[in-house]
Amino acid sequence: MLTLTQVQNKSSAKLAGLNPAVHAAAEALIGRCYACGIPILITQGLRTMAEQEALYAQGRTKPGAVVTNARGGYSYHNYGLAVDFALLLPDGKNVSWDMLRDGNEDRLADWGQVVQIAKTFGLEWGGDWSGFKDFSHLQMTFGLALDRLRAGERPSEAAMAAVNDLLKKNETPIKDDKTVVAVHVNGVKAADGVLDKGITYVPARMLAEAMGAKISYDPKTRTVNITLPGEKN
Repeated sequence: MLTLTQVQNKSSAKLAGLNPAVHAAAEALIGRCYACGIPILITQGLRTMAEQEALYAQGRTKPGAVVTNARGGYSYHNYGLAVDFALLLPDGKNVSWDMLRDGNEDRLADWGQVVQIAKTFGLEWGGDWSGFKDFSHLQMTFGLALDRLRAGERPSEAAMAAVNDLLKKNETPIKDDKTVVAVHVNGVKAADGVLDKGITYVPARMLAEAMGAKISYDPKTRTVNITLPGEKN
């Protein structure tokens, strides 16, 4: 299990060059999602005009599927006002774009939870677009249309200050002082747990599966049932 600092560090390079308010919102998003048991990775931040043109060419004049309808200068990424995200998997290395994944096992799709948190920080979601939908995309326009940005206009200090005030209003203290421990079953690592005040917390599913047990959840009674091999339900 990665610490908050480790999760934040994985996105730090992609946050470089972003508008300061967007940068702060993206960092707040990473922290709030982590607190909900949903680590995320920022996969794209500032994108140069040349990078945007190359991406636009994909599926048109270059191999691959079409991933954007925006040419250089026609994406909020080009002005440091947008980020793309993905769900960071438990191994801390791979990511998922599965919008139905429920990694924290709270019976809610992680992707939707990330989007809802992002919106409380003033970020707009590409999945809400009426035309071409970009489900990984989050942006903050400050009321500026792309033609105004292409003309050289940038977000005002007052507009960025308003975003920072919103972030402070929604700020939730996140502690990152717990100890991550490895949990072994019969000498084989089953999962990473968190040691907090003498109590070790481990994902029930990982531990049950390591013991060859079956696990199920009863929403009516809010009960997790673990059945060991050879035992009856």
